[in-house]
Amino acid sequence: MRTYSPKSADVVENWHVVDATDVVLGRLASQVATLIRGKHKPTFAPHLDCGDYVIVINAADVALTGAKTTGKIKYRHSGFIGGLRGVPIGELLEKDPRRVVEGAVRGMLPHTKLGRAQMSKLKVYAGAEHPHAAQKPKPFTISQVAQ
Repeated sequence: MRTYSPKSADVVENWHVVDATDVVLGRLASQVATLIRGKHKPTFAPHLDCGDYVIVINAADVALTGAKTTGKIKYRHSGFIGGLRGVPIGELLEKDPRRVVEGAVRGMLPHTKLGRAQMSKLKVYAGAEHPHAAQKPKPFTISQVAQ
């Protein structure tokens, strides 16, 4: 029996819309990363971009468990001596919730050229409005909701 390897012409890309209201950030990111990679399809191949497009709405309403709003800090460095800056994730969530969700999903994708290409399939919006109605996205529900 031969191993099946899908061709790029055989890949069917669907659109999913995910509502992030009261969904734990890590759980949301892992489900979205699975959809973007295409691991939910029987024709998944790790060397091929066979995933779907995902629209995440209401990113401002994502839930953080425990004391992550003040305790979890996102760092960046300017490249100069003493250039390390940190911002609590709760403050970043208030300022730009899209970056929080995109960063969580980016960390769950491969850190390669393929992972960067798959990141372009993620569309995140802070509110409930999105401009992708023409693609007719199907609603996708995350099973676990924060208590």
